[in-house]
Amino acid sequence: MNIIKISTDLELTIHEFLIGSYQKQNQFLRELIGNHCELYERVKPRRLYTEFQMKNNVTNIAGQCVSMLVDEEGGLKDNEVNLIGSYLYETDIHQQPIMGNILFVGERWIGGEVDFCGIDETVFKYLEQELNQMIYSMKRAKEAFGK
Repeated sequence: MNIIKISTDLELTIHEFLIGSYQKQNQFLRELIGNHCELYERVKPRRLYTEFQMKNNVTNIAGQCVSMLVDEEGGLKDNEVNLIGSYLYETDIHQQPIMGNILFVGERWIGGEVDFCGIDETVFKYLEQELNQMIYSMKRAKEAFGK
């Protein structure tokens, strides 16, 4: 199963979720986020669930629930604002931007804990389509303003 990365320059890339130990998975996720990410944070951005209708409650079915991973120290580094992440996180309301690259990962409930995984294929296709439409709109807006 796959996960989605969106960079600060509005590029969407698809990556296969690494199967292996938690240590290897965590290293893989930190490297994908980039910019020397040492600690990532699980974020449940409201608009991911209200506008994209993603499931917000983790179940034992792998990848039906989706969350966003961000660099915990992204605001302390030389990172740019992630427009997609910031919009989904409602930065326009509370003024706390998401800085740096972001990942969308699946979740599942195992042994009383949330475990990250790839995103369910049906959920993935829908989320990828919605994110690509949002990226297209944001790129067009940036072009219109000469940025």
